[in-house]
Amino acid sequence: MEAFIQGMLLAFGLILPLGPQNAFILSQGATQPRLWQAAPAVITAGICDTLLILLAVLGVSAVLLEVPTIKMAMVIVGVCFLLFIAWQLWKTPADNKNNAPRQRMSWQKQILFACSVSLLNPYAYLDTIGVIGTAAMSYHRHDRMLFTTGCILTSWLWFISMTVLGRIVGARENKGFIARHINHIAAMIMLFSAGYVVYLNV
Repeated sequence: MEAFIQGMLLAFGLILPLGPQNAFILSQGATQPRLWQAAPAVITAGICDTLLILLAVLGVSAVLLEVPTIKMAMVIVGVCFLLFIAWQLWKTPADNKNNAPRQRMSWQKQILFACSVSLLNPYAYLDTIGVIGTAAMSYHRHDRMLFTTGCILTSWLWFISMTVLGRIVGARENKGFIARHINHIAAMIMLFSAGYVVYLNV
């Protein structure tokens, strides 16, 4: 159980900062008319994180990122998608309850955007490879499986929690700036993340 708990704690420390992925999940919880309608974003993000964690533990992602062409392609495509998502979020802010009904993102867009913020962010790979992948090397067989399970479970629980938090904030969106403009805040996080990726790779 020690490996399982360490996996959970490590994954929690990595996923805690409010990056593009968390900001997007939070925005969907806040802007979808019903909590279950944010499920496509949550499930997609959870599957993507599960894939990244498994690739890191198996060492596959480390091999891929050693190819400069692949890494540069990921950076370019990732920045473009972050900018596109920022634009989409900025132009569709959460509506006030006293005005029109909430605008919501379709399930197709939720899946596309959740994939992009999860898989096209080079630093998601660096986190999983540099931290989770490296830490997993210190465990063997059964313990490594427990460690990996702890990381994956934390990821899923976190995304569900972020959606619920977004829903709570969205339900009170007529009472505060953050709730009324949560999509604008998420868009700014996307822009900052895109700029940071460019800065570190130029």
